[in-house]
Amino acid sequence: MTARGWFLFSLMGVVWGIPYLMIKVAVEDLSPSMVVFTRCALGAALLLPFAIRRRTGSGTGTLRHTVRTHWRPMLAFACIEIIVPWFTLTDAERHLSSSTAGLLIAGVPIVGVVLARFFGATERLGPRRATGLILGLAGVAVLTVPHLTGGDARSLAEVLLTVLGYAIAPLIAARHLKDVSSLQLTTACLTLAAVVYAVPAALTWPTEPPSAEALASLAGLGVLCTAVAFVAFLELIREIGPTRATVITYVNPAVAVAVGALFLDEALTPTVLTAFALILTGSVLATAAAGPSKDTRPVPWSARQTSRADGRVESP
Repeated sequence: MTARGWFLFSLMGVVWGIPYLMIKVAVEDLSPSMVVFTRCALGAALLLPFAIRRRTGSGTGTLRHTVRTHWRPMLAFACIEIIVPWFTLTDAERHLSSSTAGLLIAGVPIVGVVLARFFGATERLGPRRATGLILGLAGVAVLTVPHLTGGDARSLAEVLLTVLGYAIAPLIAARHLKDVSSLQLTTACLTLAAVVYAVPAALTWPTEPPSAEALASLAGLGVLCTAVAFVAFLELIREIGPTRATVITYVNPAVAVAVGALFLDEALTPTVLTAFALILTGSVLATAAAGPSKDTRPVPWSARQTSRADGRVESP
């Protein structure tokens, strides 16, 4: 891999590993609705000029034309990938540590392997993938069981709902949005999410000015973890290809755990380390390629990055 490829890989490993830290800091002063609205609005504002200028195909594929043609699957994708999951994840982090949230989200590829069977996947599961599923689920159990008696059951349910959304949305994109520009898809979904959360954000406007840390976290979520991440990830795919780019899926949780310990003093307990090892090992095994794929086209990028069972890439 070239020096440019390593730089982009390292950048994405950090950029999609720190949102959990930023969300945790932001919800100390702001409502989940405000956090989601600001992140989506900033990301959409930065990407909208590029999406408007972009034309696909013969030149008729403007953003307006794309939305008008594909509005139904785009609406479903926006709801399942951004509008619901970003709120449930943000609300959950009011009670869960950022490292716990990051590790649970790392189970998305495992859930994706299971759900892909219901979306027409014909690839054989095999003993290695089955072992990966079992290890990953064991890691989730190790991480969640201690919280069930501590009043965090609702927060855990919210994170698991987020995981389910992140796993289903790419399958919708792969089936119904293959021909939609990633830039246009992301911009339209972020814009819709910002509109949806505009009123709830206004109704929960803070009575006191947020701290500088909370404002910096909001800016980082919108600019760095959404807009900049989108551009950088597309460049990474061009540089090293979609299959090799999926490896960042296994770097992000490590970053989430590390920054939580460094900046928020979140404890690296034996439970967290055990869950980390099980979930990451399970994800690697469950998403390992079982053979040549008949369709090697990359899946469009969304607001959040994860890997599919077939090795293709779709994104946060």
